[in-house]
Amino acid sequence: MDAALIKVIQQGSVTDERAEIVTGMEVEVHQIIKEGNKERIQKFKGLVIKTHGKTTLDKTITVRKDVDGVGIEKIFPVYSPGVAKIEILRSFKVRRSNITFIRDLKGKAARLKEVK
Repeated sequence: MDAALIKVIQQGSVTDERAEIVTGMEVEVHQIIKEGNKERIQKFKGLVIKTHGKTTLDKTITVRKDVDGVGIEKIFPVYSPGVAKIEILRSFKVRRSNITFIRDLKGKAARLKEVK
């Protein structure tokens, strides 16, 4: 299929514009959790280590955080109805589009330089 045709078809499905999220940003993802007949918002704060997807509705981000020395990673579809909003907290200087090498780094080696 033609990429332009796919883009035109998907524009009707996207209801809100999200900021451009790139690798190296610290974000807070507000996820809608349904438990029975109740809904609540759960926040997940971490570093974007990978982005994937070429078209708008295919775009996903992998967010990583460390909790007590254990790394936790979640993959979020950016335009999912299960994601209420994505807040960009700060941005770091990275030279790669995929910084999964940060998984193996500990302490001072895992630091990134912040972009003001």
